[in-house]
Amino acid sequence: MTMQDTGTTEDPASVWDAAGTSFARWRAGDPAALDELVKVMSPILWHVVRATGLSREQSEDVVQTAWLALVRNAQSVGDPQAVARWLCTTARREAWRVSKSASRSTVVEDDALEWHLPHEASPESAVVLSDEQARLWESLGQLPERCQKLLRIVAMEPRPDYARIAGELKMPIGSIGPTRGRCLDKLRHELERTGAGR
Repeated sequence: MTMQDTGTTEDPASVWDAAGTSFARWRAGDPAALDELVKVMSPILWHVVRATGLSREQSEDVVQTAWLALVRNAQSVGDPQAVARWLCTTARREAWRVSKSASRSTVVEDDALEWHLPHEASPESAVVLSDEQARLWESLGQLPERCQKLLRIVAMEPRPDYARIAGELKMPIGSIGPTRGRCLDKLRHELERTGAGR
């Protein structure tokens, strides 16, 4: 279960339905259904966790923890259709826990150790970064749905599987690169139009 095992569906309702169906089949004894559930829900969990401000590595750990929690507590999910909400809630709570734990500061009296400490961004920088991320997501939401899906997939996967992307978006493999370029241009234009790109 990794970030690369991800996919997208048409709309939130179909994602929830697909997740519920896969979960019910897995709980009934179909092991392949868990892979389907991971493929459907991983992109959503990834966005839920990243929205809390965790690093990529921390986010991967949190998403894995959410999946392990589901495997261990599958019977506690009474309604299969509630599994998507259960996973999102579990991932969000774990992300908050990790974020809170990481933000605790340790007092170090020996100045000689100061150079060992990681550089931490100021609160002002964190606010600016959060605002920029919000504006980016808002601008992305203004793009055509196909562009949104393509850019989300490419952004989440270090080595996107073009054959899988072509199948999911119903487009020729050779057009993925040019389409991505046009979508990025549209995103850049939208960011400039709203002033977020300055």
